[in-house]
Amino acid sequence: MSFLRKLLAVINKDIAAEMHTREIISAMLVFSLLQLLIFSFALDLHAAIAETVAPGVLWATIVFAGTLGLNRSLAREQRNSCIDGLLLAPMSRSAIFFGKVAGNFLFMVLVEAALVPLFSALFGVALFRLSVLLVLGLGTLGYASVGTLMAAIAVNTRAREVMLPVLLFPLALPVLIGAVQATGGLVSGGSLVDVAAWVRVLVVYDLVITAVSLVTFGYVLEG
Repeated sequence: MSFLRKLLAVINKDIAAEMHTREIISAMLVFSLLQLLIFSFALDLHAAIAETVAPGVLWATIVFAGTLGLNRSLAREQRNSCIDGLLLAPMSRSAIFFGKVAGNFLFMVLVEAALVPLFSALFGVALFRLSVLLVLGLGTLGYASVGTLMAAIAVNTRAREVMLPVLLFPLALPVLIGAVQATGGLVSGGSLVDVAAWVRVLVVYDLVITAVSLVTFGYVLEG
């Protein structure tokens, strides 16, 4: 099997498992929608204030929902002993890593696809712009990459629900700061040129965290 076919096999396995149980996307979606409604009622957002606060609210919702999905994704692998099966499969650890990242990224994007229209309606902020969607994609990819590695570490601990945020949030700070700043600049009427520095932060972070995760992911799974 080629690398691409092995990668697709891991992704298809995650999609098939999710279609059977529907435990990840449903939990992420309900949690994110409830969180968004709480923010909308708790904050009295006028037009000018909304543009300032909306990026932070959006990414806080994405981060907490994504963390919930990452935790459940790796916990399901451990619960069903799928990790042992993946390690015994004739494929490289990089294929497993990219497959898990792609699956987690896909689940987060599906939740964001439902979240963004509702967010725009509640907060009156236009998010349907190619530049905003690009920043959302880069930020989500970086968070899914580092989150997959940290979830693989936390899943072997007793209090994995607590350990994952403790391990993940400090390492994800660069991508979250860059994503919030870039989204804020775009929502305020700027262009990609105006937030180019923050976009470069997201790109560099994605590349660095992917390289680090590729080196360490195999040792984490076998540990």
